[in-house]
Amino acid sequence: MSRIGNKVLTLPAGVEVSRQGDVVTVKGPKGELSRTVASEITLSVDGSNVSFSRSSDDGRTKALHGTTRANVANMVEGVSNGFKKTLKLVGVGYRAAKQGDKLVLSVGYSHPVEFEAREGLTVEVPDSVTITVEGISKQLVGDLAAEIRAVRAPEPYKGKGIRYEGEIVARKEGKTGK
Repeated sequence: MSRIGNKVLTLPAGVEVSRQGDVVTVKGPKGELSRTVASEITLSVDGSNVSFSRSSDDGRTKALHGTTRANVANMVEGVSNGFKKTLKLVGVGYRAAKQGDKLVLSVGYSHPVEFEAREGLTVEVPDSVTITVEGISKQLVGDLAAEIRAVRAPEPYKGKGIRYEGEIVARKEGKTGK
């Protein structure tokens, strides 16, 4: 039994969900998102409630039941409120800047690292050590934030690097003398 898949999804005001074949489309005040879903999962819209059911009880279909419901719930959340990830740069001389539509990072390499603007995402630099990534797609926001973090992931000895806001970096003790 999928507990997540059986939960009814309640739509906020101004959000519409429709399905054409295997493509689910969610429209809301912030935009529109589409996603391909498995044909074994049926979606029924009743007013402001969306429910999901599966055609069989084999393992793959059971797994897709909850996953489909969670993906559509994230799409609804995105078109109504949006998603935001904040990153912090920790380290002496580490800084971020916005040059036109590019994000430029100076994080201890011999050259600056640049990221191009992406469709549907906004990247802001409120101060030189903070980066915010915003958009309506949870997947795209998370992917870009992970790519930025991977440029210089936090290291465990000094804690330097790019980390998510609120992320706790497990610190290790360095070598001691004799």
